Amino acid sequence: MKAARERLLIVEDDPGLVRQLRWAFDRYELVFAGDREEALAHVRRHEPQVVLLDLGLPPAADGVDEGLKTLSETLRLAPATKVIVVTGNGDESNALKSVSMGAYDFYQKPVDTDVLDLIISRAFHIWHLETANRSLEKGRAPLDGLIAASDVMLKVVRQIEKVAPTNASVLLLGDTGSGKEVLARALHRLSPRADRRFVAINCAAIPEHLLESELFGYEKGAFTGANRQTPGKVEVADGGTLFLDEIGDMTGALQAKLLRFLQERVVERVGGRSEIPVDIRVICATHRNLREMIGDGGFREDLYYRIAEITIDIPALAEREGDAIAMAKAFFERAAKDHGKALRGFAPEALAAIAAHPWPGNVRELEHRVNRAVIMADDKVVTASDLGLAEPASDTGELKLNLREVRDNAERQAIEKSLSIAEGNVSKAARLLGISRPALYDLMKKHEIQTA
Repeated sequence: MKAARERLLIVEDDPGLVRQLRWAFDRYELVFAGDREEALAHVRRHEPQVVLLDLGLPPAADGVDEGLKTLSETLRLAPATKVIVVTGNGDESNALKSVSMGAYDFYQKPVDTDVLDLIISRAFHIWHLETANRSLEKGRAPLDGLIAASDVMLKVVRQIEKVAPTNASVLLLGDTGSGKEVLARALHRLSPRADRRFVAINCAAIPEHLLESELFGYEKGAFTGANRQTPGKVEVADGGTLFLDEIGDMTGALQAKLLRFLQERVVERVGGRSEIPVDIRVICATHRNLREMIGDGGFREDLYYRIAEITIDIPALAEREGDAIAMAKAFFERAAKDHGKALRGFAPEALAAIAAHPWPGNVRELEHRVNRAVIMADDKVVTASDLGLAEPASDTGELKLNLREVRDNAERQAIEKSLSIAEGNVSKAARLLGISRPALYDLMKKHEIQTA
């Protein structure tokens, strides 16, 4: 059972047809508009799920096709809205053009309300299905091993899911400790190579003179201590995925050798002469700004374009609204189990401290602090002191989740932006916001906003 009546916006300038449609579709919550400006105001104010749009609106003074422009701007304002365009008999070209622009369906006059009713009913049904699907997509668990509740991280998850089935090289950019290897493993796990090896190597952790042999292997006798033939990480990963972490720390000489491998897909072991073909997918990661390094001569531009067919930016933990607490709870459960501690959870001030902390060490810092806190906790709950965090300045010690304050700030920003776009014209700003002019004046008074 639906919580509210389905809302249908009818954009039509023929009074006779308006009366007919009003009678035929009275089971819906109907909103009518006679021109583009009024239609867009209703889209903003009423957010209709379905719009019935007559493409034959009178052209504007500048000759612009009002029907197609109304369609375009409606979909820009409300992409999920289902727009059914109504065209004159024989106007098939505009009907097809409107569908290519994103219209849900079209119907040609003269109007048969029974047929039109079927099209509208189906549009509402599709709208409800898509809305439910978006809710499920947002609420479903993301990648295994990754905890993500924020919109910015869910966007990263969707990117990973799209890229994983391909062979495209991926460059993961993010601060140290932000979870680059977790995402690299997810790319491998969701790829057709999932049943083969995932081999990771940290380019910053291995001395320069050893990294080449670590990557490409070496023949017996190639150097002092090379007592046997040893394949490198690239060969070991054959058929699977090679993850090069902190590639921004790779020296220029090794960058050149890596570029040759990526171009030719063959390796030569140190001290060897034969070329060994290798089939791997390469995923790279770094906390450095490679574009700046290219400008400074610290990183090869041709290598950059080889490893960055797809680039994914991983936000810092401080930018992931709500993720820190979700991760802390998951780390707590694991640490309590690992250390055999019968703890109940976090004290309220500990959760407030987690939410307030900037987390310069990102996910790695959070995991370490929670693990240490579980070990050191004296009470049945983990406190801010156990985490080594200062309690946020608050009389209640609770999370700063003042919905009224958040809503007021967003409201004020929207009003100021609309007035700026409307160059101080209150009537125009009210239309942009989808509210009446008196309502906007009341809000301006509430937020003490003055126009010039």
